[in-house]
Amino acid sequence: MTVQLPGSPPTSPVPALALRGLAKRFGGKIAVDGISLDVPSGSFYGVVGPNGAGKTTTLSMATGLLRPDFGTAYIHGVDVWTKPLEAKKLMGILPDGVRLFDRLTGEQLVTYAGLLRGMDRDVVAQRVGELMAALDLSADAGTLVVDYSAGMTKKIALASALIHAPRLLVLDEPFESVDPVSAANIRGILDNYVASGGTVIVSSHVMDLVQRMCDHVAVVAAGRVLAAGTVDEVRDGATLEDRFVQLVGGGNQTGGLEWLRTF
Repeated sequence: MTVQLPGSPPTSPVPALALRGLAKRFGGKIAVDGISLDVPSGSFYGVVGPNGAGKTTTLSMATGLLRPDFGTAYIHGVDVWTKPLEAKKLMGILPDGVRLFDRLTGEQLVTYAGLLRGMDRDVVAQRVGELMAALDLSADAGTLVVDYSAGMTKKIALASALIHAPRLLVLDEPFESVDPVSAANIRGILDNYVASGGTVIVSSHVMDLVQRMCDHVAVVAAGRVLAAGTVDEVRDGATLEDRFVQLVGGGNQTGGLEWLRTF
């Protein structure tokens, strides 16, 4: 990770995402405590951390969904908060838990996402068909999103994030509720996207998945970055899960539950 002053803009080579001193407080709780981080362009970057670590809050501030109390974020050198429209054209976002326009069909939702980006209608129609096929949603293209399963909803939201071929994809828990076959298809799509020069940032609790899928990783806890770099650098000869537990602190004692064995 490149160390820079919290307020300084990214330097050359310009990272896909640069965070500078991001901070956010909710009441008396500090959710994000001055995070600065560079995500190299063309990387598959994992962000891992325990529940309540500040991952979602950080990604929300980085993508313009939540205004930070302090600090800023740059997308390929463009300040998200001073030039929001220019920055948002460069990225596709799959937030965790954000409601979709679920009274549209799957096909209508992705079409709407493309037209909202100012894309040509014919181009949108072609890409919608290809995305629905790639994500195994063609048979349900005419079904209302409100009737989709959790996994199908996740996939249609991903299609909406991909429709305009962004330079940066920010995906918060993209594999949650997704079946193994669909997850493999999604990984293939993302691998090809990165191979062609795109950048993916993925937040996940599944350490094995991040270790196999990502080339860079940041470990976040209590609103701070505890370690960041290539996966091999961060795991330091151990598994990523073991290194994560070591950094974050865990392994609570399981004693005192003797009553579970009284049946």
